[in-house]
Amino acid sequence: MSQHEYRDMLPGHADFTLPQSAAPARMNGRRPIPEVPQMTGHLEDDEPADAGAVDIWDQRVAKGLAFLRRRLAGTYEVDDFGFDRELTDAVFHPLLRVLYHDWFRTEVYGVEHLPADGGGLVVGNHSGTLALDALMLSVAIRDRTPGGRHLRLLGADLVFRVPFLSELARKSGATVACNPDAERLMSSGQLVGVFPEGFKGIGKRFADRYKLQRFGRGGFVSAALRTGTPIVPVAIVGAEEIYPILADVKPLARLLGLPYFPVTPTFPWLGPLGLVPLPSKWLIQFCPPIPTAHLTEHADDPMVVYNLADQVRETIQATLLELLEKRPDPFGI
Repeated sequence: MSQHEYRDMLPGHADFTLPQSAAPARMNGRRPIPEVPQMTGHLEDDEPADAGAVDIWDQRVAKGLAFLRRRLAGTYEVDDFGFDRELTDAVFHPLLRVLYHDWFRTEVYGVEHLPADGGGLVVGNHSGTLALDALMLSVAIRDRTPGGRHLRLLGADLVFRVPFLSELARKSGATVACNPDAERLMSSGQLVGVFPEGFKGIGKRFADRYKLQRFGRGGFVSAALRTGTPIVPVAIVGAEEIYPILADVKPLARLLGLPYFPVTPTFPWLGPLGLVPLPSKWLIQFCPPIPTAHLTEHADDPMVVYNLADQVRETIQATLLELLEKRPDPFGI
């Protein structure tokens, strides 16, 4: 018997291999780096059922933090008029949509009459003590147009003389109601919103509701003619009931430098609570556009301007009466 055969017969003998050396632990300074579990595309049996919802909220928080970082660092864009598109879409419009959807229960008709691209002038009736109709109109156009277009509102000089209000108006896309600014915006392909009644419209008494006031000298028509952009009349029903004006205290208005000082069923009797609008039902109707490209050489003709302005006014007034028939109850569903 050989020596190797004898060794194999000994008890406890077995072939073995040396163990492999352990993988070196990744170190972050003096501490090991913890292993990060890999996320799979589906939920495991031991994962919570609302893991997807958690991921959605994580994304929202991340977007919110990124938004704040850009605002603090100043890495955002504004145009020549001060319009801040990101702030409008992220802050202003989400707040206004609460009124638009839940409080006023707004219904919109005739959105197809708005131009899909290029310039346009949207002309509407004005009412409601405060200019909430202009804000609701901007939300309607942003949400209902296929490309999500922004409405660039033209505001009165008083809006831009108030420090804080002026900044908000500029950042939301508004500018002073003057022909050079309106023509510049429309020439660059923007939708411009104008309310020719001005303070005469929003400051009229409840007894005169849905009766259009004078449209002024038709400056909005001249701006549309010079740029050849279509005019889209729009009728808004619902704003007359949010702050029904029962009286106008003119001496107090002159003292405060305001165009009017309204007395409503809730203001000034309830103090700040009187500023809460009543939950009226809103209807917005866009009318067929009026082309102006063939009339550009008549921009300074007073008769052409007057006739077009009168046509827009009559269209809005007739549409208001039709919408009132659709909405017999101002506060109904």
